[in-house]
Amino acid sequence: MGFLKRILRNTPSEDTGSVFTPGSFEALTEDELQTHMGINSYGAFELTDAIRPSYDLQVIPRQGFRFDEYVDDSSQARTPVIMAATTRHRVMDLLLDLIDNLGPVVDVVLETSHHASSHQLDLYREHIDVPVLKSILLDHEDLLLNDGCTGIAVINPERRQEVQLDEHKLLVIYGRPLEQFEQTLIMSDVYPDESIKFITEAEHVHSSSEAYFDKFNALKHRLGMDSDDLSGCC
Repeated sequence: MGFLKRILRNTPSEDTGSVFTPGSFEALTEDELQTHMGINSYGAFELTDAIRPSYDLQVIPRQGFRFDEYVDDSSQARTPVIMAATTRHRVMDLLLDLIDNLGPVVDVVLETSHHASSHQLDLYREHIDVPVLKSILLDHEDLLLNDGCTGIAVINPERRQEVQLDEHKLLVIYGRPLEQFEQTLIMSDVYPDESIKFITEAEHVHSSSEAYFDKFNALKHRLGMDSDDLSGCC
């Protein structure tokens, strides 16, 4: 299983006022934890190996998307957002289809929290052709799907649009307009659901390993990001 990176939400939920405390995993035996980490599906929704919900299932993973809004802390600028979750076998194809909506040339950000105790490091690559990028991503599908410490964002800075596959394997789309991205989701049987809750909105646990860190470095090399220093996270 490698090491586990726990993300414990201890702040009140804006929607329910609930407080998520680090109790779900703390009292588990090793056997109970291993059993929980081995559960890879809830109904028709299959998880990747990257993440598991809380032991007491504060949020039960399911497929769907909802609209949200990102507010910049400094400028207070508001950006519309789509957040989506889809079952394991659809994640990669849907990511590639969403990227197609960004245009022929994009920028790429690799996000890593390998070995990081309190921060995430972002590595940036400008101007890559989308067909080349998609080929590279397919070659690293195992890492992108199953490593709970790797995320990727694909950006068209001129359009101010972004498609992100984060560490939780949620698909997050920023910018405007969002209609084309919405249609891409619906065509993949991912439908709007304003009541959906995502795994990030409760206690959850990430999974990674040294082998995935090695694969992350291989992807970094393929994307031409070798000049970036990862010493701050390792």
